[in-house]
Amino acid sequence: MTKAISLFLLLSFSSAAAQIPEQDSRNTVIHDSNTHFQMPVFTSREAWLERAAFLRKQILASAGLLPMPQKGPIHAEVFGKLEKNGYSIEKVLLETYPGFYLGGNLYRPLGKQGPFPGVVSPHGHWAYGRLENQQLVSVPGRCINLALQGFVVFSYDMIGYNDTNQVPHEFGSKRDELWSIGPMGMQLWDSIRAVDFVSSLPDVDPNRIAATGASGGGTQTFLLMAVDDRIKAAAPVNMISASMQGGVCENAPNLRVGGNNDTSNMVIAALMAPRPLLMVSASGDWTRNTPHEEFPAVQSIYRLLGAEQNVETIQIDQVHNYNKESREAVYTFLGARLLGTKGPVTEKRFQVEQPQNLLALFMRQRPAGAITSLEQFISERIAEAKRGIDELHPHDRAALEKAREAFHERLTFSLLAAKPAAAEVISEKKEALAHGETLFVGRAGKGDRVPAVWLTPVRPNPAVPPTLIVHPEGVAWVLSSSQTINGLVKGILDRGGVVMGIDAFQTGSARAPRDRSKRAFTVFNQTDDANRVQDILTALAYLQGRSNAQTVNLVGMQMGGVWSYFARSMAGAGVNLAADLAQFGADSDEEYINKFFIPGLRKAGDFRAAAVLDTENKLLLYNASQDFPSDWVRDSAQAGGSVADLRPTAGEADLLAWIAPPELTPTGKRRAARR
Repeated sequence: MTKAISLFLLLSFSSAAAQIPEQDSRNTVIHDSNTHFQMPVFTSREAWLERAAFLRKQILASAGLLPMPQKGPIHAEVFGKLEKNGYSIEKVLLETYPGFYLGGNLYRPLGKQGPFPGVVSPHGHWAYGRLENQQLVSVPGRCINLALQGFVVFSYDMIGYNDTNQVPHEFGSKRDELWSIGPMGMQLWDSIRAVDFVSSLPDVDPNRIAATGASGGGTQTFLLMAVDDRIKAAAPVNMISASMQGGVCENAPNLRVGGNNDTSNMVIAALMAPRPLLMVSASGDWTRNTPHEEFPAVQSIYRLLGAEQNVETIQIDQVHNYNKESREAVYTFLGARLLGTKGPVTEKRFQVEQPQNLLALFMRQRPAGAITSLEQFISERIAEAKRGIDELHPHDRAALEKAREAFHERLTFSLLAAKPAAAEVISEKKEALAHGETLFVGRAGKGDRVPAVWLTPVRPNPAVPPTLIVHPEGVAWVLSSSQTINGLVKGILDRGGVVMGIDAFQTGSARAPRDRSKRAFTVFNQTDDANRVQDILTALAYLQGRSNAQTVNLVGMQMGGVWSYFARSMAGAGVNLAADLAQFGADSDEEYINKFFIPGLRKAGDFRAAAVLDTENKLLLYNASQDFPSDWVRDSAQAGGSVADLRPTAGEADLLAWIAPPELTPTGKRRAARR
């Protein structure tokens, strides 16, 4: 497990009293874009750096950029040069994905000696995009003035705007979420490729690249600076807010899930530390509190890193904007940080060109082979993801180790579920039973409440590993089976094994009202299925901790088998798995949408990813569909030196023989001795 992931667990458990809540907070605390977030407190440099490393990967994963796509040729077209007094403007077309083109303008100084610092400048949600020119905002105006100041500036489109309209600005379906495809990811990738382009220009110093934008362009700026350390100075304008986290193109499923649900724009902005950052805010929008809330929060991280002098703030008395005052603050900041300019920089008068002189596709067609529809773009991204997954199919030990490293990371950021240490699991007894008890288990500081039952045999047999049974009917099924003559649970108890059962999230007595209606629900909250995987991991930790057993059995029945299959992949060694795969269509997006919906799961490798991690201890899989990747399971097991038992069906008698073979019982041993 990486240090980043281990710190994520540490932060998750350290901040709250260790007690089971009256209600599961996953039902009662539903975050959205307008939740007022608090900045978490980090007490050491190391704690922040590890949280930051985790969050950078979480941003990339939610954007569909984990793993990072291969950077193909960008085929930059730079043309239509206009020379003005002290600067020039050119039209630009970049191929950021195969067949997908990003349009923009390149503003360069004239009459100055380079190499120059570069600036990438996304525009934000203004009606005319990068062409917007009015009192509250002038995108060309800031680019002209930055060029006059001595910067090479690339102003580029958001998707759906101006030259970059092969796909709409807003789109998204559950299928897209499964494959981590969405506007935010497209725009972040465009920003990364924009940096590639600017850094490659002969008159640009690649070690002095900055970024600035306002509104949605402000979000693009701080997401870019968070994941791309080539950005050496940044000025996101009017978007670093504790109380408003942006719209559709500024978010993606799983982006703000995890930790203590504290992933606001403040935390993302702090990922710029210790590099220079200017936080520009407005008195008349959602950044009105920046001077006394968001800025001190971000400043605290810079202080931890000994770089407090590198973060600045200014507030403009205006509504949402990137106006002359805001622009001059940015000119002054970037000039001081990248040009060595002393004192304030005032804006010079400028004249904005007519649209035909700025639009790259005015009276011009995209190159042959350009993508013609959103569906084509999505299909190509899915095909690309599938190729990347198939390349990791393990056929030997070296390939298995490579696949394990890759898929463990991907599943970590899709499931956002982790097995806690036994000491981090809390419990509360509910009712005593004749041979056991009912109880609740959860994780310290997380607010979860998982109903459970613990059953002990009359004559314990240490040779039979304790067993966790996961069934859609949960505790009620386990109790019923314990009282049925030929019941599976009764059979395990009779052979001396401990049995634990749970009501996984939103099953059995854990069913409760949960508001899933908000548009950005999966941005801030985990799905029911992701929470079920976490509950199984929590229960496994409790089972191993309480029983002090090095190896335990995990038995998933009906859809509980699918939940358990993925939980086992994140549980590490010491877990035998028997899973009913419930005829789940492993290659059907509709199956995931309707039966096991977790954003990013298909992009992460789905059942194939879990197969390479499920090679420790015993494995029994049954009732698989025709499209289940059995070859991945067998090849992974063989490469790992284990054996995978795949059967068409398995009844309760088969499961009992697998969980507690007769030879492990005293009666069975005597019979074997007589033979």
